[in-house]
Amino acid sequence: MSRIDDLLAELCPNGVAFTAIGALAECIAGATPARGVSAYWEDGTIPWMNSGEVNKGTVNHTETLITQAGYDSCSTRMVPAGAVAIALAGQGKTRGTVARTRIELCTNQSLCAIVCGPRINSDFLYYFLTTQYKQLRDVSLGDGTRGGLNLKMIREYRVPVPPMEVQREIVRSLDTFTELEAELEAELEAELEARRRQYAHYLHRAMAAASSASWITLGECVTNFDRLRRPVTRSDRKSGRFPYYGANGVQDYVEEFIFDGTYLLVGEDGSVKNAHGAPVLNWASGKIWVNNHAHVLQASDERLNLRWLFHYLATVDISSYVTGGTQPKLNQANLNRIPIPILGRVEQDRSVEMLDAFDVLVSDLSIGLPTELAARRTQYEYYRDRLLTFKELGA
Repeated sequence: MSRIDDLLAELCPNGVAFTAIGALAECIAGATPARGVSAYWEDGTIPWMNSGEVNKGTVNHTETLITQAGYDSCSTRMVPAGAVAIALAGQGKTRGTVARTRIELCTNQSLCAIVCGPRINSDFLYYFLTTQYKQLRDVSLGDGTRGGLNLKMIREYRVPVPPMEVQREIVRSLDTFTELEAELEAELEAELEARRRQYAHYLHRAMAAASSASWITLGECVTNFDRLRRPVTRSDRKSGRFPYYGANGVQDYVEEFIFDGTYLLVGEDGSVKNAHGAPVLNWASGKIWVNNHAHVLQASDERLNLRWLFHYLATVDISSYVTGGTQPKLNQANLNRIPIPILGRVEQDRSVEMLDAFDVLVSDLSIGLPTELAARRTQYEYYRDRLLTFKELGA
């Protein structure tokens, strides 16, 4: 900060001039070729940016390429690399979001591309506009998600124009901070992936002994409490003490409970499989409510450690047990048919202890990663906002 503070004190001691974007840059709207004409889209070579891509922050490539015929068919225009793109419209939080482009491209009609002139650095403008998200949405037409920005609003929006030396120094500082944040995220993701691989290694090593085990079906070693499940009514859906489980885990908290104990919950419908084809599993202990989208299981055979079953099922591809196309379902009859290896109880317990330890490591990192990144982003936003807050000249 001291370097930038010194520059501000030396070059603009009385404040910084604010100027409308339209006096500093050209604002260009895009367009979309007709969707029904394949000749405009197939084997395209021209990068075409849609409004959702502003969420990338920095655009090094576009998801869509259009053909020269598609480009010629509409009013979209090529924009040089180094522009700032701002979403004029879009679902949810998109409107008012900005990105900087690193390639020559054209855009759809829901974007305004700002091509900066010599008085303003495009990266400086990008960083400043990221601090103006709420203000940009406030000047939008309409209310809520139906509002919209237009080129006139963008052209009239006033931004600070400190001396170019100050702009470049701010960009250098924020680029450095952005790189550090990206490095931290990559390091944490790599650590999490390493822990997941360790868990998977020990899980499959523990399961390798299953080839010499005795086998029974899942229905022979568990008690199924599905008949006791009940959907929660609208009046029951209020903040309470007891977790309310569905197919994918906790949905809400309710005032009452229908189960009290330790249970293995297996997704029954909806997202019944995870990315590896294994069932969606949840472990629940204590007073809970479960709706009719998850099977509720307890061990009925003293030879079975229920926690062992939890880890084992995480390795099973259940594709052949799932029925239905658009609404897949793992019904109770098919769930009961899944073969389960019964190892010695001591061996199960030892494996569970080891696997649970790795599971905790992975879970702690999975929880800690977003928390750490959120803290770093909050720190970054504070630093960024301080750098980009200026006393207005003559104010």
